[in-house]
Amino acid sequence: MKITRRGFIQTAGAATAVGMVGVPFIAKGAGKKVVVVGGGTGGATAAKYIRLADPSLDVTLIEPNKEYYTCYLSNEVLSGDRSLASIRFGYDGLRKHGVKVVHDMATGIDANARKVMTAGGQSFGYDRCVVAPGIDFRWDTIEGYDANVANKIPHAWKAGDQTQTLRSQLTSMKDGGTVVITAPPNPFRCPPGPYERASQIAMYLQREKPKSKVIILDAKPKFSKQGLFTAAWTKLYGFGTDKAIIEWRGQQEEAGVVAVDAGSRTATTAFGDEIKADVLNVIPAQQAGKIAHAAGLTNDKGWCPIDLGTFESKMHAGIHVIGDASVATGMPKSGYSANSQAKVCAAAVVAMLNGQEPGTPSYINTCYSIAGKDYAFSVAAVYRLAEDRSKITAVSAGLTPGDASPEQLAREVAYAYSWYENITSDIFM
Repeated sequence: MKITRRGFIQTAGAATAVGMVGVPFIAKGAGKKVVVVGGGTGGATAAKYIRLADPSLDVTLIEPNKEYYTCYLSNEVLSGDRSLASIRFGYDGLRKHGVKVVHDMATGIDANARKVMTAGGQSFGYDRCVVAPGIDFRWDTIEGYDANVANKIPHAWKAGDQTQTLRSQLTSMKDGGTVVITAPPNPFRCPPGPYERASQIAMYLQREKPKSKVIILDAKPKFSKQGLFTAAWTKLYGFGTDKAIIEWRGQQEEAGVVAVDAGSRTATTAFGDEIKADVLNVIPAQQAGKIAHAAGLTNDKGWCPIDLGTFESKMHAGIHVIGDASVATGMPKSGYSANSQAKVCAAAVVAMLNGQEPGTPSYINTCYSIAGKDYAFSVAAVYRLAEDRSKITAVSAGLTPGDASPEQLAREVAYAYSWYENITSDIFM
């Protein structure tokens, strides 16, 4: 079912309300403890909404970093259209809601004893634990590329220092240089992200270094929002011509870059092609964050299987996993998905701690991609849990039309900025 923007806003509001069904707003769980591991989009949202739903609960958020940089809209830092500081957030807003914020690294979870251990030697008992570990990288998939090499050849797939490193490399590159982006195999965080990144870099190059180009080496034969991206590239960057600023090289056999030479900035594909870059951005294959593996929450594919209605782990009772690390079948690994899942999880946690049955949830997601100046598009969907609980299914969805007018595309940019202000306020304020 297609949905209009007004219809999406109305339905999304209803979805949020349904997602919170079963949350008792009269505190009954006094003295019970919830520990949230990970202070990104999912974890911070969960911590805040658990406290909002039941202020009697003792909620502790464990996060090593004192500041969080959003991955969404971080590609604009690369084009120079946004500062790194503009995507940085602290945790004082959560503290105002009564969340205890501990800046330490969670190193293990004892599911039997129900406690979380940290690198600083602390131990936190819990009645329910929410784990939002984000993603980690499968360093073994690309020869010559590891965490140390990534300091020189950045992935920038966790926003922050590496975002600034990549931006500095772009500004230092000579005109006529080549930027190579390696896009990872599925599944990975933010499916449209590599292609928005290529667009943002192309916009910068077109403006400042017009003899340069971007090559995308893709591990996949197709990608998210492909039609909308290629239409934008054709209109803005000469895609498909001998003067193209963006070139996409998709692989037909799910085989991407297999080796990197950091010294020469050369990427080698599975078919033996060697592509030399002036700026090389390697985005490796991904899996759930490190603490999920240490806690035994992952399956043989490196992701966390869950009950889709409560996000409780199928590996360990009493622990819930949300966001990119979870196997939320039917939903993309996006920031808005994590935010929506966190609210569903918060509702379930509060209900369970108060001896109630969690309600039937709904979920929402919107994803904006800014491909150029005054040129953006989006996909939006409202989801509901399938009756057999095997997947999360879209009950209504909308996509920017391929024949959208310049005015509509420009409005999508304004909508993207408004969405960003709203979601970050929802999470951190």
